[in-house]
Amino acid sequence: MKLDSRWNCVWIAAVGFDGLRGVMAQDEGLVPMTFEPLPLGSIKPAGWLKDQLQLSADGLAGHEHDFYDYVAHSTWLGGTKEYSNLREGFPYWFNGLVPLAYLLDDSRLLDQVRSAADYVLGHQQDDGWLGPEKGNERNFWGRMPFFLGLMNMADADKTYERKIMDALWKSSGLMNSMLRDNYTGYHYHDGDKVGQGDEQWGRVRVQDMLITLQWMYEFHSDSHNATQLWETMDLLIKGSLNWADWYNAETYIKQDLNTLPVSITEPLFPYTHGVNVGQGLKAPAVFRRHTHNTSLIRTTQDAVSWTFQHHASASGAILADERLAGLAPYYGSETCTLVETMFSLSYLYQALGDNTYADLCEKIAYNAFPVQMSKDWWARQYVSQPNQPYSENLTKTPFWNVNSWGQTYGLETDYPCCTVNHGQGYPKFAAAMFVQVPDSGGHAHALLGPGSVTLDDGTSIACTTTYPFSNTLTYTITSPTALNFYMRIPAWTLPNSTLLFPSTNTSHPVSPDPYSGLHAVSLPPGPSTFSLTLSNPGIRVEQRANDTVAIHYGALVFALALPYIATSSPPKAYGGGGNEGLPEGYAPEEARDWVMRSEGEWRWGVDVRTLEVHYGGDMEGGEVWGKVWISGRGCEIEWGVLGGGDGEEGVPDVPPTGGERRCVGGVGEVRLEPLGGAKVHVLDIPVVELD
Repeated sequence: MKLDSRWNCVWIAAVGFDGLRGVMAQDEGLVPMTFEPLPLGSIKPAGWLKDQLQLSADGLAGHEHDFYDYVAHSTWLGGTKEYSNLREGFPYWFNGLVPLAYLLDDSRLLDQVRSAADYVLGHQQDDGWLGPEKGNERNFWGRMPFFLGLMNMADADKTYERKIMDALWKSSGLMNSMLRDNYTGYHYHDGDKVGQGDEQWGRVRVQDMLITLQWMYEFHSDSHNATQLWETMDLLIKGSLNWADWYNAETYIKQDLNTLPVSITEPLFPYTHGVNVGQGLKAPAVFRRHTHNTSLIRTTQDAVSWTFQHHASASGAILADERLAGLAPYYGSETCTLVETMFSLSYLYQALGDNTYADLCEKIAYNAFPVQMSKDWWARQYVSQPNQPYSENLTKTPFWNVNSWGQTYGLETDYPCCTVNHGQGYPKFAAAMFVQVPDSGGHAHALLGPGSVTLDDGTSIACTTTYPFSNTLTYTITSPTALNFYMRIPAWTLPNSTLLFPSTNTSHPVSPDPYSGLHAVSLPPGPSTFSLTLSNPGIRVEQRANDTVAIHYGALVFALALPYIATSSPPKAYGGGGNEGLPEGYAPEEARDWVMRSEGEWRWGVDVRTLEVHYGGDMEGGEVWGKVWISGRGCEIEWGVLGGGDGEEGVPDVPPTGGERRCVGGVGEVRLEPLGGAKVHVLDIPVVELD
């Protein structure tokens, strides 16, 4: 996140809201998860998804430890480099690289996370503080992503479990004493180095700390002070900022925040900051585990529904070019927001079991997120726009707090948080693909994609598929005992999806649970093989604002794909508006900043009646985005640029509507491709009717 003095003056009351913070007696314990996550390392990605993870390992995320100042030379590792006094760069990176390393079992990445953990744990301060801060420099926020990484590492690597748990217990004891001392390290006090207002990051994101503490309480508290840990969670909840106050019909802002006066929007900034929103979607469900407040289920439903209805694109990207905006297709969505939203939605499906959350998680993972990464994963965008026919230095921007380079691809175009945080996206998604179903003792394929899981009892489950680029998933399962296995059926499917069992040459219709989307199969001991074919309803047309549409086919969202010319340059530093180059030799040769400009016209209207789906080429491998496409017919239309100009000064405005929309050029063929591969694109497509 960025730090700005405009935001340091406004905070909503933080204590005393009993609806969210009701303290539950410890003997009630934590509310169980609907589906239990499996330990990191038990799930392995396969197919095209593994290829993308390998590209990330071979790309920027996998090399930041080698050169990137805010990781390699972070104060967490004995260096002097930070991009803010919150010291979040290294924790963000660690939180993403741990699952990437263990998913791929990559020795180079494992060496990185182990050496980083060894250094930080080996330099734990005498009073228990983990991190480089001393005295009034201390603030809990930076520990939240770092502790999530430690939690995953302890699950994945038994050689580190004891060392990590000893450090976390010592640190949590200190946390308890600091919280009891007038919320030291959590609320602002005179003289704190983390300035007034900047303490909000930890208070509004505390759910990430609670996830680690709840895991400690459930699985590692037998011989430790569980009572103190419970009190620590109480104090964190009581001292936090209240998401339930924001997700209230009388408070929540459904209109475009950029149309409202500052006097209304500024006091609400902690709840309208895009990354906070992505992280905060799971907050009520995390708190509910502790408070047993069932009203927080409805709060979660409202949070997700309102966010994606009023402040998100058709791809599932929350439109917040730092702060929440509206639905205009020129607003941006931050890469950090995407990966945090994916993690929140996967958590919500595990916690509450609502199929809606898994569908949304897949939508972002398979559409919004990959378009913001370069094909080689050596560059990322700070923000991407639904309608982005060029990715270049803009003279005029529509963004609330993004510089003119923000929608280009690069090492640290605009703020560095997306450089260090993007790495958690696919690893955490892949690590949540399979879950345990406690009620039946079975297991489920929750987030669909190619991968496998091996369980402690010797059961192995493997799914071979090119989903979401096709709709058939083949399962090979071996179990020493009878097994209840579940597959999640997305809500976009028709009700006639089928299972085919080749051993008996029989097929069966699926009948998923209407809430969770799970369909159960009872399997005998031994090997079993069967295929699930999801019934695809064909092209689905979503109505968007301004007489535009978004095109869906299966789990994919399609955009008008524009041919483009890409040029690169050495990476620029984020400071000074992003116009100054980094020192020569600072970054590997592969790290480049990219400008992409479409070669042809982008002002197209499309007749949706003419759309047809096509497949071609090998569906395996890393270059999957162009293997399915949609053809159609359209025409060039009049379509202005926001603020005027010829297109080189700004970004596309909303298109003309109704009778003002007309063809100004001949009819031609258009090609729509999955958004994930269409780096320059038009997602909200104007509709025309051709004769």
